[in-house]
Amino acid sequence: MVQISSNLLYIAFILYLIATFFFAGSIKIHSDKAAKKTNRWSLIGILITIIGFVSQVGYFITRWIAGGHAPVSNLFEFTTFFGMMLVAAFIIIYFIYKTPVLGVFTLPVALLVIAYASMFPKEITPLIPALQSDWLHIHVTTAAAGEAILSISFAAGLIYLIKHVDQTRRSQRTFWLELTLFGLIATLGFIAVSSAFSSAGYETKFSWVDKRGSDAETVYHMPALVGPHKYEMKTKGNMAPLAEMPAMVNAEKLNTVIWSLFGGIIIYLIIRLVSRRRVAALLQPLVRRIDLNLVDEIGYRSVLIGFPIFTLGALIFAMIWAQMAWTRFWGWDPKEVWALVTFLFYAVFLHLRLSKGWHGEKSAWLAVIGFVIIMFNLIAVNLVIAGLHSYA
Repeated sequence: MVQISSNLLYIAFILYLIATFFFAGSIKIHSDKAAKKTNRWSLIGILITIIGFVSQVGYFITRWIAGGHAPVSNLFEFTTFFGMMLVAAFIIIYFIYKTPVLGVFTLPVALLVIAYASMFPKEITPLIPALQSDWLHIHVTTAAAGEAILSISFAAGLIYLIKHVDQTRRSQRTFWLELTLFGLIATLGFIAVSSAFSSAGYETKFSWVDKRGSDAETVYHMPALVGPHKYEMKTKGNMAPLAEMPAMVNAEKLNTVIWSLFGGIIIYLIIRLVSRRRVAALLQPLVRRIDLNLVDEIGYRSVLIGFPIFTLGALIFAMIWAQMAWTRFWGWDPKEVWALVTFLFYAVFLHLRLSKGWHGEKSAWLAVIGFVIIMFNLIAVNLVIAGLHSYA
């Protein structure tokens, strides 16, 4: 059953990749008549996307059966579920707005999310006592669905900015847009670096002292740039850490993040050297015919729908479960804090949009910032900052 589940996820990944090319191909149709209706390429693209989504749902169900619990209990499972919800949100919005270019930007994000998840341990393990509750299904799935819908606004905002921002001259706007795209490329860097060291079988063992003062052990699968608190290397002959981290920081995961940035920088520089243009400028031909008012509306509607779902799952359901599991609604755990930060940000987004008239470019930048916050919550808070949610 586990093998079937893995195969279904792999099939979904391949189909999303193929669908991306079909959506990109649909943009090349230039006749005004064809632009007003769903052309053949985009129709094939959405059909392949739906088949891929069904395959990923099959992965989710078979893994649930194999493990006996909802597959959202660790970082691999949660992140793949987040990618599945992102595709589901795209499919729904596509049939509402019939905008193929949205697939060109949304599906690659889903592909990066799934590929990112695949770098983490995939074994099915028994739930720890804190997770043995029906609230696991309710809280985590609702929060992930809300984040996925909110992420559609990021894709729409990115499309808006790539078309709207003038790439012929340097400015703060071109810098921040390029930095945003570099963040996506850094995910590719993480995948490339992780795969390379995994293939080489790299491993370094450390003993260290955790924040409770207890002896602990950890294994690095990449050369140690930063080491754990009061460490002692158990593997001789490998690279010694350049710096030591405090006990509250997950040094092994931080080391992975640093290597990912290095990998992202290398990939980005290769793209720039080959193309001699900014990445945003390379993408501009894809959005040349897009209606800016349409993508602005898509971004706003995504936040309007995703915000209450996220609030329900990440705050209300989370607090109910926290009261049941830890006898308190709120404890300023890092994950709780960043869920609150996400909630407050999108509340401000809607306030500025509805009360202050922040439409167009301002709204697009807010959507991009919101996605950065979601990714920080998913990556940095889960990997680097130790807390009650560290089991993820």
